[in-house]
Order: sequence, then C-alpha cells, then structure tokens
Amino acid sequence: MSAPRGAGAPIAVLAFSLAAWSATGCTTGTRYVRPADPTQTQYLPPAGAPLTGAPAAAAPHVTMGNGPPPHWWTLLGSADIDGLVIRALQNNQSLAAAKAHLAAAQEHLRAARGASYPQVDAAAGVQRTRFGATVLGPLAKDFPPFSAYTAGAEVSYDFDLFGGTKSRIEQTAAITQYRSAQLEAVGLTVSGNVVILAVQIGSLRAQIGVAEQIVADDEHTLGLIRAAREAGAVSALDVLSAQSQLDHDRTLLPPLQQARSAARDALAVLVGVTPADGPISDVELDAITLADDLPLAIPSALVRRRPDIDAAEAQLHAAGATVGVATANLYPKFTLTAGLGGEGLLSGGPSETAWNVLGGLTAPIFHGGALKAEQRAARDEYQATFAGYQQTVLNAFSQVAAAMQALVNDADFLSAQQRALDSAGASMAITQQAYLAGNAGYLQVLDAERLHQQAQLGRVQAAGQRYIDVVELILAAGGRTEITPDYALGVSDPGSNP
Repeated sequence: MSAPRGAGAPIAVLAFSLAAWSATGCTTGTRYVRPADPTQTQYLPPAGAPLTGAPAAAAPHVTMGNGPPPHWWTLLGSADIDGLVIRALQNNQSLAAAKAHLAAAQEHLRAARGASYPQVDAAAGVQRTRFGATVLGPLAKDFPPFSAYTAGAEVSYDFDLFGGTKSRIEQTAAITQYRSAQLEAVGLTVSGNVVILAVQIGSLRAQIGVAEQIVADDEHTLGLIRAAREAGAVSALDVLSAQSQLDHDRTLLPPLQQARSAARDALAVLVGVTPADGPISDVELDAITLADDLPLAIPSALVRRRPDIDAAEAQLHAAGATVGVATANLYPKFTLTAGLGGEGLLSGGPSETAWNVLGGLTAPIFHGGALKAEQRAARDEYQATFAGYQQTVLNAFSQVAAAMQALVNDADFLSAQQRALDSAGASMAITQQAYLAGNAGYLQVLDAERLHQQAQLGRVQAAGQRYIDVVELILAAGGRTEITPDYALGVSDPGSNP
C-alpha cells in the first residue's frame, strides 16, 4: 500500500481541477422557501341577510385567534369523552404504526447525515504470491512463493462541492417532517373520530330512549282502546289502528340499536380493544356542555396548524431537494481516499508501515441525455407537488367555510325542530282531549301522535348533529392533537457520528 514516487503531481492536477470547478459556483439549485401565508382575513364572504330567525344563543360564539387548545375535545365539557380520547391516544394501533414510521424516518435521516462525514473502514487481506518473469525476469525462478498480509484503515471523503449529499440530506429531512405531520394527522383523525362516534352513540341512545317511550305510549294507548272497545265505546277499526301504530313504531328500534352497536364496535377498535374485550359505555348527550366560545385559527395561521398542510409542504420540500440531487448529478464529484496500515510476511520477519493517498475526480460527459431529462422530470414533479400543496390549502379553507356555515344552519334547524316539537305536543294534547270528548276520531289522534313522535326524534337528531358539526369545525379550523412518541428523536437532532 506504499505510495509511488511522484504522486504529488497528479494530486496537484486534481487540486487545480477542483479549484477550477469551484470557481464556476458550488450551488446547484435554489434554496427552498416556504410558500407564503394566505392573505385572506376571513373564511366566509361578508354576511348577507340572515338565513332564518334562529336565536343567537342557539349557535356557539366563534373567536378567531391562535386556534383551539391542544386538548380541543375538552371544549365539549364531557369527562366521558375526555377519557375515551386519552385511551385511544394511548392504545390506537394506527397511531402506534405512525410513531414507528416516524422513528424509522428519523433513523434514515441520521444515516443520510452520515454521508457528510469522512468514512472510515478497516481493511485487511492475505495473499499467496509467486512472481513471474514479467516482474523479476531471469531471477523469478530463484524467488520462492511467499504469503503476505496487509491490515489497516481506509478513509474516504466526498467534498460534495455541488451539494448532492446536502440535497439528499435535505430530502430525507423533508420526508422525516412528512412522517411527523402524518403522525399528528393520525392523532387528529383518531381523536376526532372518537369524539364523533361518542356523540353519535349518545344521540342514538337518546333516540332509542325516545323510540322506547313511543312504544310504551303506544302499548298504553292500545290497552285503553281495547278497554273502550269492550265497553262498546269505540269501533274495531280504532283497535286495529292502534295495533298498527304500535307495530309500526316498534320498527324504529332495531335500526337504531344496530347503528349504536356498530358505532360502539368502531369506537372499541379506536381505543385499541376488541368489542368483546372492551365494552364502551354510552355518552350522555345531555351531559355534553359545549363551551360558550370556540377559538379558531385565523386564515393566515391555518396553514401552520393543519397537519395535512404540513405534510403537503414537507412533500414540496422533498420535491425541491430532489431537484437539487438531479442538478448535482450534472456536475463533477471529487473524493479523497487515504489508507494507512501494516504489511508483512506470514512466515515472520519485520512488518512495514504503508500508506497511500488518492484523489479522484469524476465528471459526466455523455449519458445520452439521461441526466438532463432526470433534472427536468424533477422540476416537473416539483411543480405538480406545488399544485397539490395549493389544492390542499384550498380544500382546508373550503372545509372551514362549510363547517362554519353548518353551525349557522344547525342553529336554525335546531330552533325549527324545537318549535315543531312544541307545536306537535300542543296539537297532540288538544286532539287527545277532543277524542276523549267524542269530538275527534282516533285517526286524528294517530296523526297528531305521529307528528309528535317525529318531532321528538328530529329534536334529538338535530342536537347530535350540531355537536358533530362543532367537532368538524374545530378539526378543520386548526384543531391539533400533539403526539410525543416514546422514542421520537426530533428532526433537528444531528445524531451521533456513525
């Protein structure tokens, strides 16, 4: 491994070439710049005429600012929901997978950063040699075969003049940031789905209670009609109508019970247990006490709070770094390799220290246009990714606007359902009194009761949908669920040298 005499001249040539290439400029691409924040100041156009005369108290007050708190689900004021979300964040398997993906990405980042350091490897070898006449001439026949060894260390370093390694590190860091945003997105999805399912279960439970009360009332009414029939006060048609009403109202229960069972099973999976192993208690819809004020993120801050936008921006950053890698491939690469070790004969004798230094320069000359095509493709992919980022931002604004409008409509719908329930209840009471006085037929009573029953179910459904739309608004307008993986290392951590 000894260096030949005169090795300084080639090294000097390589050093001169290196300086010449450096003089042409060592940057291969533009530095990544985050997209500008939106300039919009509101999510909806200026308010026009009110949709309806819904009372202001029916709609929660919204405040624009930094956004919802980290534990946004506490805005619903339900200890049961709080407990379910915490269980899900601790045990959900999709969340565990996202944590592992982030940990793997962080290790890939450490590995990529290792390329910016000198690479040191151990090298050893053993050989059996017999020199021929081409080496020793006539003396070859007198020189016996021999066994020799070499052992030492080899060091290599890529100067990365045109940023290929740096761009690969930047690309890997962007992928790691993407995984981090994905983790937060999964956490937000899990917590959001838990709250929505819990509200749906509470609404279904309340609807089942209403339906059970309706059936109980029908059974009581049927008993009274049968007694009146035995006394000759009503006709057989009245009895048949009451029985038909009871049979019809009993059909309300199975679909509601099935929907509640399905929701409870889905909720069990979210909290990390099987439906059989972890029965989920129902949330009381009436126990939810929505906060008087819903803090939302202002439009300019929305892009810094939504994990889907963070993920789209990380993909954009990675695409920009890919352009840097493709551009660096168009320029020369300069590497320096050195070795130091000992060599000697296996048969014994003194060992000698040997060393070598080698500078290498490779520059692309002709690749059939492949390198330029790859650079153009990387730039096109960047433009496509940028368009995808912009679409993600537009979708986010659309979701917030739709959720805010839904709250306005929910307030109107809930108010209308309450008025319908009040008027249906009053109409039913008057009709029942008229029937007892002989001034109305039983069919009129059935119609009044049916309207009242529909109004009862509608009132419960409207209340449940209002809470769900509140959750959708919080999630769309900056709700976050920060997750700290047990083994997260942090993207900015340079890691230890390999």
